[in-house]
Amino acid sequence: MGEDGESPKINHSFLRDYVTEADVISTVEFNQTGDLLATGDKGGRVVIFQRETEPKGEPEELGESGEYNVYSTFQSHEPDFDYLKSLEIEEKINKIRWLPQQNAAHFLLSTNDKTIKLWKVSERDKRPEGYNLKDEEGRIKDISTVTSLRVPVLKPTDLMVEVRPRRIFANGHTYHVNSISVNSDGETYLSADDLRINMWHLDITDRSFNIVDIKPANMEDLTEVITAAEFHPHHCHLFVYSSSKGTLRLCDMRESALCDKHSKIFEEPEDPGNRSFFSEIISSVSDVKFSHSGRYLLTRDYLTVKVWDLNMEKGPVETYQVHEYLRSKLCSLYENDCIFDKFECVWNSTDSVIMTGAYNSFFRMFDRETGRGVTLEAWRESSKPRAVLRTRRVYTGGRRRRGDVGVDSLDFTKKILHMAWHPAENIIAIAATNNLYIFQDRVNAENQ
Repeated sequence: MGEDGESPKINHSFLRDYVTEADVISTVEFNQTGDLLATGDKGGRVVIFQRETEPKGEPEELGESGEYNVYSTFQSHEPDFDYLKSLEIEEKINKIRWLPQQNAAHFLLSTNDKTIKLWKVSERDKRPEGYNLKDEEGRIKDISTVTSLRVPVLKPTDLMVEVRPRRIFANGHTYHVNSISVNSDGETYLSADDLRINMWHLDITDRSFNIVDIKPANMEDLTEVITAAEFHPHHCHLFVYSSSKGTLRLCDMRESALCDKHSKIFEEPEDPGNRSFFSEIISSVSDVKFSHSGRYLLTRDYLTVKVWDLNMEKGPVETYQVHEYLRSKLCSLYENDCIFDKFECVWNSTDSVIMTGAYNSFFRMFDRETGRGVTLEAWRESSKPRAVLRTRRVYTGGRRRRGDVGVDSLDFTKKILHMAWHPAENIIAIAATNNLYIFQDRVNAENQ
């Protein structure tokens, strides 16, 4: 070895791109004010980012808003085992939902496939000193040595962020939990798995109310599963759930305690000319979101994102093609399981723009007024301060422009599945495998 003067070459690109499965981000969620941003990963961890308050003076140098820095990190779920079914229960965080803030503390719900937990996030910058029965190190004193009484006092200390579990909601689901949604009443929430939707009270952990059950008496008769569910943002009696058949069902809990019969059903008639082996797979709704106004529904299937009016059940009022160029690639996407990817979709704060993810680290934005869409890329170069997001285009034919990406060159391992939009500002959070990108919109409307 001593005769070989060349040092071994290290593939830094491989090390940089190597990602452990546990580090992959599985959910992203802003709180109601947008000052906190929580992410969950496949390793069961939750990371909370806090928006730094702007120092006074020189706002132009610092930017229009403070940066988001790590506020707290904690282990939400651990791997578990179902001994009755001999199945492993992953620690992966499926969803995070913030509760409306009532006091100085923050509360959030996190769930894996089976167990939902309520966490309290609080700050402490004082600690008590001067106990009568404990010494400075917290050890119990001999009572015979206590000769006088002291009044304990609170002394300032370094700021500490404490995260504690307040409730654990277990044993409510036989199948994998895919959604949780906090009700507008601030007291209840729903959780949905493949076949059932349960309603919980935040103070009661040992029981829940089953409000939807689509499990057939014979499982061989099963034709669809629940893919997502959400409460209406203003009416506590309304909720919607989507199915693998591409249908949306709006339910009103005032009509019946068990909402097996929907109030409204939204579905688009299938075009017989486009019928294929993959039709049912690509029509499955992977995400559904109420608009902030509560008037519209936003859904995402494999190839499109659609806007539905609650007052019109016969079909969507708007349909946007996310990556229509993949229709010719469905066979290979089926073989590598990408056709089963579940993309999320989100509204901006005014319900005028919608956003969803795609492959090759691309994500799409659509302006509802003009109907125009733009493709943007989340990559390391764009994460530099003041870097401008690049618009990208997938080449499908005709004149090829510089920088266009061919369909055959798309990297299907780099997928944007999870994202969130600030509730009041044009700030977006994009999860790309183990990276979290936070962008602020400063592009003129005419360039969109």
